[in-house]
Parts: sequence; structure tokens; C-alpha cells
Amino acid sequence: MQVPDLLTPSVVEPMLRGRLGRPHLHVARCASTQLLLASNAPEGALATADEQWAGRGRLGRKWHAPRGTSLLCSTVLRPAVEAARLPELSLVAGRACAEAIASVTGLEPQLKFPNDVLIGGRKASGILAEATEGRVVLGIGVNVNVPAEELPTDVALPATSLLVETAAPVSRALLLVTLLECLEHHYDAWVRRARS
Repeated sequence: MQVPDLLTPSVVEPMLRGRLGRPHLHVARCASTQLLLASNAPEGALATADEQWAGRGRLGRKWHAPRGTSLLCSTVLRPAVEAARLPELSLVAGRACAEAIASVTGLEPQLKFPNDVLIGGRKASGILAEATEGRVVLGIGVNVNVPAEELPTDVALPATSLLVETAAPVSRALLLVTLLECLEHHYDAWVRRARS
């Protein structure tokens, strides 16, 4: 059975295997999924887009994503832990993202501290965690079905995509639900450790 590539709630929500990912707002195009989640959005709220024109990474770096080729998502976390621990969520999300990519594709991603996921030394994913007033908006971008000729070249770290690495299209929906499942597992374990 072919898994759909759409990121709409009607496709994604029936596939969810945990508590993260609801409610889910999807737009075709936005400045950044980080800006779509209201300040009162509950933990697990998810925003996705097919294209963003002002996506960014750490230190204000741009995140390039041709329409419909990448996984662009943000989710709200509200961990009841000391604020000083919140920066650790970038690593938690990085581990979850690497695990999800490995699960869906069979590739062996590596983490590059503090917030990049690499495949063969090339960047496939980036994480941006922004904390304010007891909540963290965790943004994740993954180059999924970006053809080699559309990958950015004006970047410090060479880029790649799952399509380039596997020579086959990858379902963004399947990757998203796997990512949310892995994130929930790693996040819950991190919260338990942070409270002990």
C-alpha cells in the first residue's frame, strides 16, 4: 500500500500513534511554522506547511525548502522542568529525528551538536527550539524529496535529502508520524530524568 505524501490533518491524524500531533494546523505556505502556533496552544499542538518563505535555523540561518518537498513542522511542548534544562530539547529532538529517518529509510543519520542531523556528513535536517514562558516551540525541517539540483549550495554545511540518499521518494506523512512517535518517547524519558 502506498502511503500518501500529503501533510493535511485528514491524512496525518488517522496515522498518529501517540498524543503529539493534535490539534494539527496545516497550511500550503507560510513565513514559518514556528509562527503558526498560538501562545495558548496545548502541548502536542502541531503546525505543518508545504512551503515556507522565512524558515530559519539556529543563529538566524535560512532554511530553504522548495514547495512540497520537505517536512516542515513545529510542535508545542510544555515540560514541567527547570527553565535551564530547556535548551536540551534541541538534542532530544535531534535524536528523535535521526531515529525516525533511520526507521523510515534504513539510512544511518548522525547528530551534529547542537541541532543538525547529517547523512554521510551532509545536512538533511535542522532543529530550532524556541522557549518562552514555560513552553517550547520545537521546529523541525527535513529535506525529504528535494532533488539534488534544488538543494542549497550557498550553505556552510553541504546539504542532502532523503530522496538523494535513498534514490526513491519518501512519504512525508509517514516520516512525520514516525517523528512524532519517536519525539514523544525521547521527550517523556527526558522529562523523567530532568525531574529526578
